[in-house]
Amino acid sequence: MQAWHVHENGEPSEVMRLAEAERPTPGDGQVLVRVRAANINFPDALLCRGQYQVRPPLPFTPGVEICGETEDGRRVIGNPALPYGGFAEYAVADAAALLPAPEALDDAEAAALHIGYQTGWFGLHRRAGLEAGETLLVHAAAGGVGSAAVQLGKAAGATVIGVVGGADKAAVARELGCDVVIDRRAEDVVAAVKEATGGRGADVIYDPVGGEAYTQSAKTVAFEGRIVVVGFASGTIPSPALNHALVKNYSILGLHWGLYNTKNPKLVRHCHDQLTELAARGAIKPLVSERVPLAGAAAAVQKVADGRSTGRIAVVMEEPA
Repeated sequence: MQAWHVHENGEPSEVMRLAEAERPTPGDGQVLVRVRAANINFPDALLCRGQYQVRPPLPFTPGVEICGETEDGRRVIGNPALPYGGFAEYAVADAAALLPAPEALDDAEAAALHIGYQTGWFGLHRRAGLEAGETLLVHAAAGGVGSAAVQLGKAAGATVIGVVGGADKAAVARELGCDVVIDRRAEDVVAAVKEATGGRGADVIYDPVGGEAYTQSAKTVAFEGRIVVVGFASGTIPSPALNHALVKNYSILGLHWGLYNTKNPKLVRHCHDQLTELAARGAIKPLVSERVPLAGAAAAVQKVADGRSTGRIAVVMEEPA
């Protein structure tokens, strides 16, 4: 089979190499999955750089989110078990963690439903308790994680403010359904949020960026608001001033979605059922901006790493002859 391997840490375009490899052998409780589509996530870039919280032994195949087919013919989505990731014709996954692929979505869309939408659902509903009529602010609203949060926020009946970087991404955010779009490169984010909310601020802020975005969040969160810390795509981990949270009466909520797979796997399945129902009635639909062949995976991971993508880029496999 063909598979991408990382033999040393560095930038994805420099360290990912496509080569012939033996099909992986599943371990206890695992299954072999023929990959139909693999979604590219920012953690794939971090894995290549050796900066992710999980560091598989070298060499490894990146690709943390797939839609595939099991040997008994089931179409499934899930997270491959590293070091046998999804940027290959075959991957290995824990059988208990695989979920049925929603019939309403094609392979690329189904692959993109898992991590970003599960993270959004847990962040907005489980952690922040987002309610209909509230205002949700989403940083990096045109990206893979942000676009999922925008759609989930709209589905929940919230007014959604999307913060993006650049006119092209602003157009994508509008198409996703944002009620207000703020281009951080051309506008003062804090002033624009206050104007859009009549000075009140946002009830829930969804932040996968960190750095300056978090500083803006603290300045624009409403009384009894909730800031959901999802990640640090900016590369800068903020140090919150807890006295500010006390004086302004808001909550800072951390979210590491992967923990639910071990701490409360039944809740992951419940979330998937909710997402499947939303997809079936068209309330959510992953934005797949590009579909590339397996040979294009390294360049696509680099594009995501550089922040030049919108929505999701999916590696789509050729159908077997």
